[in-house]
Parts: sequence; C-alpha cells; structure tokens
Amino acid sequence: MTNDTLTHPHFTTGTWKLDATHSELGFTVRHLAISKVRGAFKTFDVTAETNESGLSVQASIDVASVDTNQAQRDDHLRTSDFFKVDEFPTATFTSADVAVDGDDFTIVGDLTLRGVTKSITLKGELGGVVTDGYGQKKAGASFTTKINRKDFGVNWNAALEAGGMTLGDDVTISGEVQLVLQPAA
Repeated sequence: MTNDTLTHPHFTTGTWKLDATHSELGFTVRHLAISKVRGAFKTFDVTAETNESGLSVQASIDVASVDTNQAQRDDHLRTSDFFKVDEFPTATFTSADVAVDGDDFTIVGDLTLRGVTKSITLKGELGGVVTDGYGQKKAGASFTTKINRKDFGVNWNAALEAGGMTLGDDVTISGEVQLVLQPAA
C-alpha cells in the first residue's frame, strides 16, 4: 500500500487527539443465528500523528466500558469467557500502513485483544476537516472492520436446542471519530 496522505487537500501536520464527546466505537455479532447484538465501548482513545512521512494511528480501548444495554450480559462480557478484563483491561490498535484514495482510506495495523495481537484492516472514509466556532481544527472519519473473535481467544459459545450456536464468530467493529488538532508545542 502507498501512503498518499500528503496529497490530500486537507492534510495538516500535527498531533490529532480524540474528541470523545463526538465519537463512538461499536460492534455487532450474530446472536441466536437470527439477529445481531450491538454494543459499544464507552471509553476509548485515539491519537493520530501526521507529518512529512504520512499518518500513524494509535488507539486504546477500555474493554470494561463495554455496554450492550443489558447489564447482566455486559458483566458476562467482562469475564474470562470473553474479554477477561481483570487480566487484559485494555485493547490496543497500532497502525502499520495507511493508504489514502481521495476521502477513502485503508489502515492496516495490529489489534491486541486479550493479549493476542493480529493484523487487521480498517476501511474508512474521511468526513472532512473544519475549523469549529472555537477556532479548533477538527477532522471526522468513519471506519469498519471484521474480525473473527476466536482469533483472539474469545471462544465461549453455547449450542442451541434447535441446532446452531448462540453466537457467531465474526464481529464487525465500526467507529465514528472526531479528532482535534493539538496546538504546536
């Protein structure tokens, strides 16, 4: 892949930090083979560094902040059956390569979850770059990826009486992020 961020008309060098109030990180997984369960991580952080070499992205997720709108399920997700938060409280993502084509981008990087690191690919779209009413330069982007939960040691499942399993293996992760350009040091 090539790193063409320098040719994008909104490219600005600097450090970009997450505007958590205007960002979300969610996931979906097949449930009972008939529908999808949706959830979100309420606490996460993203930092993007842009310089003459291009773009790099670092992210961390407080996996204990999982919220599926059902407290008992969220408590189960925090156990060793799923996220094992007492041993692995944070999931991380570090970019390795970025390709930009207009407003579309692909970021290949390492996701570490439950102590297991695997390469994943985020596909996304730059929403734009603006200066808000307070004089802050902000960038918005959306992205998605699909992972197999078993690749990260999340193997829990239960057979259904009528056949099949309670959970699907594929998990779609998606995000809407807004980043704020930090003042130069």
